[in-house]
Amino acid sequence: MVATLDTVFAALADPTRRAILSMLLEDDMAVTDVAEPFEMSLAAISKHLNVLTNAGLITQEKRGRVKWCKLEPDAMKAASVWMQGFGQFEPVNLDAFEAFLEKEFRDDP
Repeated sequence: MVATLDTVFAALADPTRRAILSMLLEDDMAVTDVAEPFEMSLAAISKHLNVLTNAGLITQEKRGRVKWCKLEPDAMKAASVWMQGFGQFEPVNLDAFEAFLEKEFRDDP
């Protein structure tokens, strides 16, 4: 499935999902290990993981009885290319971009 920019940006809009992606930069992780640092239910983490999976940002696979998550960095290429067109966002800083958008929409009449 090829994720649209809207789907990717919607997935990246949540700080929990961005934190999960940062964790997966290190290595593949079991779902239970992904959930460990967060103060939310495993079901809530699973919903976040499904959003990331649907956006193509991660893949999930079952290895034995354990479900593993793997980062798919190529899925962010289109979003990165789009943001680099703005010049001021190089290197890509999603938190700064989010703050910029919030300010722009807040200042709109």
